[in-house]
Amino acid sequence: MKKPSILLALVPITIIIALIVVGVYLFGEDLTSGPSQIALISGSIVAAIICILYLKIPWEKIEEGMMDNMSKTTSALFIVLMIGALTASWTLSGVVPSIVYYGLKIIDPSIFLVVVFVFTGLISTMIGSSWTTVGTIGVAMLSAGQIMGFDNGWLAGAILSGAYFGDKVSPLSDTTNLSASIARVNLYEHVKYTLITNVPAFALTTIFFLVAGIMIPNNDNLDVAAQCESLASNFNISLWLFLIPGVTIFLMYKKVSPYITLFLSAVLGAIVAVFAQPQIIAQITPYATDSLETYFYAPLKLLSSPIEISTGDPLIDDLASTNGMYGMLNTVWLVMCVSAFGAVMEVGGFIEVITIKLSKFIRSCTSLVATTASTCIACNLILSDQYMSIIIPGKMFSKMYEDNGYQGKLLSRTLQDSAAVTSVLIPWNSCGVVQSSVLGIPTLVYAPYCFFCYISPIITVIFAAIGYKIVRKVKGKETAEK
Repeated sequence: MKKPSILLALVPITIIIALIVVGVYLFGEDLTSGPSQIALISGSIVAAIICILYLKIPWEKIEEGMMDNMSKTTSALFIVLMIGALTASWTLSGVVPSIVYYGLKIIDPSIFLVVVFVFTGLISTMIGSSWTTVGTIGVAMLSAGQIMGFDNGWLAGAILSGAYFGDKVSPLSDTTNLSASIARVNLYEHVKYTLITNVPAFALTTIFFLVAGIMIPNNDNLDVAAQCESLASNFNISLWLFLIPGVTIFLMYKKVSPYITLFLSAVLGAIVAVFAQPQIIAQITPYATDSLETYFYAPLKLLSSPIEISTGDPLIDDLASTNGMYGMLNTVWLVMCVSAFGAVMEVGGFIEVITIKLSKFIRSCTSLVATTASTCIACNLILSDQYMSIIIPGKMFSKMYEDNGYQGKLLSRTLQDSAAVTSVLIPWNSCGVVQSSVLGIPTLVYAPYCFFCYISPIITVIFAAIGYKIVRKVKGKETAEK
């Protein structure tokens, strides 16, 4: 099959980036409400035209690739919708307000950012899912931080840094398992080896957020006691409500399907809301709060539709207003566009051309690891999917690692240190799309503060450069890389 030149391969990407930049200038935070989708569709059309006219690839093959790629996103789209429902049910059932309430009382603002980072990291490690962590605990911590007066970028950066650290080291994580399997490495051997780079990256990130929390001025006008009183007067605050996230974490830890877990947790929260928060439910339903209709209407309403709650306190109103599954529809639309673009780029061989170009720079262990990491990041930019950003470079470089005598776990670690964490930094990547939608914060706003996501690939290259814990087979013997 005819291959495009490197310049031709970069044309669709250049068009998307240009349209995204224009979209940011014209629409600002409303970028994902349509402009991003148009940019991705435009890039897909240009790539398809190149495939048909220059590469002589029939439209039927392109369409087949798009359908195949979209079929792989079905599970992700379901999870996105369930996260929207879960966020709404946890909020209106009182789970999120309770977390915010006790967080305001217990956590000193000066250490709040580092607590958020460590806590989300712990939860993500336990359940193995960054998306679920962000959509549940992350949303609650975001609300607490906003009330404390922290900037959205800093809050989202701490949440996502912790979530993706946990996702990277958890044996339950799909990206962890995928990285190990692509490199044909034992799962637990892979996890153990990733700790060599993850622990220093975690420590550095902790220091960053600790220093930031101390130096960032807090909201001097914030009356914590008054905010806690406002929460308690509008919601029934109770430690018993923590049983709902406890059930969620337990189900994920027991490896129950995330689809089932998220659905059950969302429904449980919606049912609890009817009984635990009657004053809130009264604003949702047109029926009497104790009527049979309300017991069905209210859960269905809060799981699926936009809801605005009026309490008289703007901060509490923002906290209590939810969008349910409806609020994730822009994300669903965007993920579909991302999937189509990635498919055209893969069918046309655009990514292969770019990666082959990058492979010419390999001269040593340092350049091999750096090129692998760069290719993973390029795949995140081009294909807009973290899974493909693990699979394609993994298949492409596996023989190169083997031929040079390096263990498969070096490849698996590099894949996860670069592909898994950088996906959330790209506005049109599926991870960036989902997380910005869940948190309600544009990718370009939080990206500068996701310190762990930058430190991780840098650390993995540095450790390759110094040869720390890198073993190379030379003439049948294993020696430490110098």
